[in-house]
Amino acid sequence: MDGFKSMWSIGIYSGDSPFELKPVQPGPVLTKDNVSDIPAEFVADPFMLRRDRTWYMFFEVMNSETKLGEIGLAASDNGSSWTYQHIVVKEPFHLSYPYVFKSQNDYYMLPETLDAGAVCLYKALDFPSRWSCVARLLEGQFADPSVFHCDDLWWMFACSTPYQHDTLRLYYASDLTGPWTEHPKSPIIRDDKCRARPAGRILKFDNQVFRFAQDCGPQYGSSVRVFKITELTIKSYAEVEHHRSPILGAGGNGWNASRMHHVDACRQPDGKWLACVDGAS
Repeated sequence: MDGFKSMWSIGIYSGDSPFELKPVQPGPVLTKDNVSDIPAEFVADPFMLRRDRTWYMFFEVMNSETKLGEIGLAASDNGSSWTYQHIVVKEPFHLSYPYVFKSQNDYYMLPETLDAGAVCLYKALDFPSRWSCVARLLEGQFADPSVFHCDDLWWMFACSTPYQHDTLRLYYASDLTGPWTEHPKSPIIRDDKCRARPAGRILKFDNQVFRFAQDCGPQYGSSVRVFKITELTIKSYAEVEHHRSPILGAGGNGWNASRMHHVDACRQPDGKWLACVDGAS
């Protein structure tokens, strides 16, 4: 994640729709001050999932001494109040955007690992605290890789211009560990920093697929836009912007005064949505 000088924090939003979200409480649920095992400059890029009756959130913790991101863990019984646990993934290179997901009976994480020169897949050896890198899915520098499974294939969006934020590429594979093939229409976005860089989990519901994107036009990570994928095959791709986009933006004051650039929305058993987001003051 860019923007080291910004004070990023994590909040919890909820709503009747993933595109109509409001804060559960006025302030953030996690800040750098909650991190107890390393000196932290900020926390950002949250992803969460629920196992049994506990929510687990994974997020970037910027180590203020090394200036490298590490992956932290927090837990919650109700999804609204969170307790920081500890760092769960640390590497000699920068980590962020810990995209966690479950496939069959296993838990995986696909963090941003661009300084490793590849998109690296991690698997939980003992969820949620022990993880190991099990595969290099793509060689090269990619920001915010985002995967999902649809129509018997794995798909991945990734930004191949991590410092310009203006190019989005699309890949597909039969198996999660690959081999991965670039889509013939890829890059599906060129020279557009307002909608190229991923901004959270790919969302599937009501037989539709949605992707979230950072609007980096005014500045990096200014707001979160959402696009409905209308065509997705190994030969074609099309999307349209949702009529409620952008769904998140600067609050004008407080913890998210200047920017918001990430969302991970989860549907509850009662049909309502709970989302972890981040913002910069």
